[in-house]
Amino acid sequence: MSGDPLVLGHVVGDVVDPFVKSVSLKIFYNNRQVLNGAELKPSAVVNKPRVDVGGDELRVFYTLIMVDPDAPNPSNPTSREHLHWMVTDIPGTTDATFGREIVGYESPSPVSGIHRMVFALFQQLGRESVFAPEMRPNFNTRSFAREHYLGPPVAAVYFNCQRESGSGGRRFR
Repeated sequence: MSGDPLVLGHVVGDVVDPFVKSVSLKIFYNNRQVLNGAELKPSAVVNKPRVDVGGDELRVFYTLIMVDPDAPNPSNPTSREHLHWMVTDIPGTTDATFGREIVGYESPSPVSGIHRMVFALFQQLGRESVFAPEMRPNFNTRSFAREHYLGPPVAAVYFNCQRESGSGGRRFR
């Protein structure tokens, strides 16, 4: 697991605990699949992505959470994690449009530094068992998953995003 991009990108550790991927999760912005660690500018992620969820059957439901663990600044992430999007009740083998959007998509618009945008997918105990959190800043994916009996993630994907004119590499503490 040490060569896993989610570990190298500190997604495992900062956002989720170690897990074993058991469901396919594909994220597409403008028909371009997001690969772990890809660089995407804010102009490329204005509209919510297409999300394809694998799984075994339609009777299993999933929750998709999108967060920025580097808000407002990677050097001082005082709003960690900022919740950008949440969709629940996504049936297996479908896409997120079949789910229930309980937190509307907020497009990433980092002002300074390189921000990781993390998509984490969780299996739900049942339909309509996950409810919207009260706020977007200082969201905690782990706590939310515990409160709603989601268990560990079944898949995750992340990309890096910085302001349009930004350049440079990611710096870890």
